[in-house]
Amino acid sequence: MRNLPVVLACIFAIALPGASGLAHGRDLASIKKSGVLMAGTEGAYPPFNYFKGPTLTGFEVELVELLARKLGVKVEWRALAFDALLPALQQDRFDVAVSSFGITPARQKAVDFSAPYYCSGGQIVARPDGPTTAADLAGKVVAVQIGTTYAEAVKKISAITEAKTFPRDTDAQQNLVAGRVDAWVTDRFVAMDIMIRNPGLPLKAGDLLFTEKIAFAVKKGDNGLRQAINQALTETLADGSYRALSERYFKEDIRCR
Repeated sequence: MRNLPVVLACIFAIALPGASGLAHGRDLASIKKSGVLMAGTEGAYPPFNYFKGPTLTGFEVELVELLARKLGVKVEWRALAFDALLPALQQDRFDVAVSSFGITPARQKAVDFSAPYYCSGGQIVARPDGPTTAADLAGKVVAVQIGTTYAEAVKKISAITEAKTFPRDTDAQQNLVAGRVDAWVTDRFVAMDIMIRNPGLPLKAGDLLFTEKIAFAVKKGDNGLRQAINQALTETLADGSYRALSERYFKEDIRCR
């Protein structure tokens, strides 16, 4: 999901209870010495990262906490607007960015990525009589979250009337439900989750526009942390803890095959 943000304007961060000050270009040794891995996420992208009351939760949140235990540290979360996450990572505001970032060549020029921790794709979602294929989107208004790989994919479909962008993916979804747009393109697991949890919503899933690999982002050149995250991820994939977590959220193992 999601492309590098265009706007680097004011970054508003929500420090969750217990969070300490900002990181300053910390290496793995410094993280381990402090006992804390500082992680940034959006907190508005269920079921991957979202607030349940005052508590930040979701598949990605729980997965990072599993990995942190493998590293022998705790996690302190910072919730930022999505467009602010990668710039904030580059400014050393935290150690790792966790918000379903698809690996793209453009992003790889700015940050480094871990090994992918799930594979997914951009799915068309529509009302019962709405478009379900790329060809069906001709002449339609399509809702997407700004700065995402979904927005980039939709904008490449020249026959659409408009790619209507929203600051949050949930805003795009709500506009589809309200009938203000013709379709919504989002992560296929997000689409699945919203329809399972809300069977009364007048929505149906269409085709995938593309597939992608999702990974954690670390600051460019932070090889020590990247390799430690990769090793911890390998261990969770091998010991069954990843599978158990994934099946609890999605009823299936969503690792890349």
